[in-house]
Amino acid sequence: MLSDHARARSAVGEVISRLRAGEARGALGDVPLERLKDVTGGRLRLGLLEQAGYSTVGQILETTPYQLQLLPGIGAQTARQVHAAAAQLTRAVAETISVRIDVEQRDPDTTALLIALHRLVDAGPELPRSITAAAAIDRELAAALPAARPASGRLRMLIAGAARRRHAQDAAAQVERVLADAETQQTPLLVAQATADLLRPPVSEIEAWVDFELRSAEYHNLLTEIAGLEPDRAAAEGFLPGDLADQVNAQPLDDAHRRVSLRGYQSFGARFALARHRVILGDEMGLGKTVQAIAALAHLKAEGRTHFLVACPASVLINWTREIARHSTLAVYPVHGRDRAEALAEWIRAGDVAVTTIDSLYRMTIPGDVRLGMLVVDEAHYVKNPTTRRSQAVAAWCARTDRVLFLTGTPMENRVEEFNNLVAHLQPGLVPQLRQAGLAAGPQVFRKAVAPVYLRRNQQDVLTELPDLVQVDEWEEFGRTDLAAYRAAVAEGNFMAMRRAAYADPARSAKLKRLRELVAEAADNDLKVVVFSYFRDVLAAVHGALGPRAFGPISGDVAAERRQEVVDEFAAAPGHAVLLAQIQAGGVGLNLQAASVVILCEPQIKPTMESQAVARAHRMGQVRKVQVHRLLAADSVDQRMLEILHTKARLFDDYARRSDLADSTPDAVDISEQSLARQIVELEQRRLAPAAS
Repeated sequence: MLSDHARARSAVGEVISRLRAGEARGALGDVPLERLKDVTGGRLRLGLLEQAGYSTVGQILETTPYQLQLLPGIGAQTARQVHAAAAQLTRAVAETISVRIDVEQRDPDTTALLIALHRLVDAGPELPRSITAAAAIDRELAAALPAARPASGRLRMLIAGAARRRHAQDAAAQVERVLADAETQQTPLLVAQATADLLRPPVSEIEAWVDFELRSAEYHNLLTEIAGLEPDRAAAEGFLPGDLADQVNAQPLDDAHRRVSLRGYQSFGARFALARHRVILGDEMGLGKTVQAIAALAHLKAEGRTHFLVACPASVLINWTREIARHSTLAVYPVHGRDRAEALAEWIRAGDVAVTTIDSLYRMTIPGDVRLGMLVVDEAHYVKNPTTRRSQAVAAWCARTDRVLFLTGTPMENRVEEFNNLVAHLQPGLVPQLRQAGLAAGPQVFRKAVAPVYLRRNQQDVLTELPDLVQVDEWEEFGRTDLAAYRAAVAEGNFMAMRRAAYADPARSAKLKRLRELVAEAADNDLKVVVFSYFRDVLAAVHGALGPRAFGPISGDVAAERRQEVVDEFAAAPGHAVLLAQIQAGGVGLNLQAASVVILCEPQIKPTMESQAVARAHRMGQVRKVQVHRLLAADSVDQRMLEILHTKARLFDDYARRSDLADSTPDAVDISEQSLARQIVELEQRRLAPAAS
């Protein structure tokens, strides 16, 4: 089986080399011939080639050494040297090329790559375990079998000396132990299944592309590993200080109960949670925080921990139960809804993972002798306010275990102090140091101070295969009715009415007209669309404009189970479809890779709310370019919000990520919803005052 696996990987490697060579040749097509001197230290004489009409490296690559030596004054040795230099430059360029799979460009080489990858992907999540187990047995038997050979027959034992007989008997006993252990762990069955999978005939081109669209993340995981496309190590490690990164890398990660392969940065994230015990994983949306948490739980299960608890918003509870069941061998018990008492009792009795809502934690009780192996809190920014009941409940549960993992892509939506409140749940002794670092020294020192408890990576740093994200601001002019509604809202100081005034008259709304055009264009290209708005009445207007072809809307009053059902129906719909979602409900916890067009009906108060919503589509597993269209009304609340929030988003990034340039203090990030609304209303009232008088 090991040789079958090696051949399958080699087949992938060969196609990757071919793709890179082709890209390199294209890149060198217009590179001046002089560049060949860089490869040879200036020893090549290229004058005769230039006189013969050769001006680029690409032209050299299109010839053979024999063709070159036919030129006047070019000998066989010079021809070979020139061609070798061009080939060397091609290899150097090829090594820098990232291999991308684009569903819009199904050329023969990319198709061949998918077919080769399919053999390994289709072998399933058990393949790495099979390889590890087979390799371990192979190593042990390779050492024991030669020594045990005399024990294979009486004659051999008779002619062997006493010392060799004893050695052979010991080696034979070792072989029996290895085989017995393999049987106990069901390794023969595991290896047999992997061998059968690796020897299946190659799939057709159509099957390969269809499977890629369904499981693109798995294809990209494997491609990243084989092609050496892992991101910069410092970026994958969240730019942690070297001593801290070394500690994390030294942490083992047992995969016995895990059924998913991890990217390098994901493995580091799981190790960070294990090595540091009580931490915040603040990766940007779409990087697989859930999988990293599951990997940490699976490791602790292998170490002998028995009970784990996940607390999350109700909207993502179903997703958690699905992901745990899919990516691990751990049993999962949803402690929610009508059967919550029975699920809780069974979890207490049998162990593994209970999943409940953050808001239910305060009334969940377990016996004192049930030791919690790890508490995972998803969307942990929900507990940033220490005075709320949910935050106090989380604090009480944090005190019950030595291992806590907070997951959030937005730990500091408005102010650094809220982030400190999260840290206080985990490592309260660190908070005074963070306050001092943040207030006095700016983001760079703050990031260093928070490193022991906080890890954040960003899509652009670690997901090299993500398709492009194209953002377009669609500026529209108010119609007469919309403008009247807007001015009335401004006069009343009604901020929320100002934000949705562009939809006051759906029949004449410029924003709705543009939205219909964008949806029609997506339909022509057979693309799926997701439409986000903060307001239910805006979504109702959109639904009225689009008719029955729109799924949803997903809103706050739709049960979590139904939300997931709507998303599943939207994803399963053939070809074009539209999903409507309230941004607070659809922008959190749901995976919307089926959509490649995102329409935002209005800008949001929190910069992170928009980025979270977009990241539901532009995330690991997306195979198409994602278009984001923001519908904006010129000279309105939309324009004022963007002007203020651009500054707010930059300040957030300074503290949430690394920054060498920022010199702002955390106070500058403090823009609450109320103060933002008041500021914009006052600006608009002053601007429109002459028109109103």
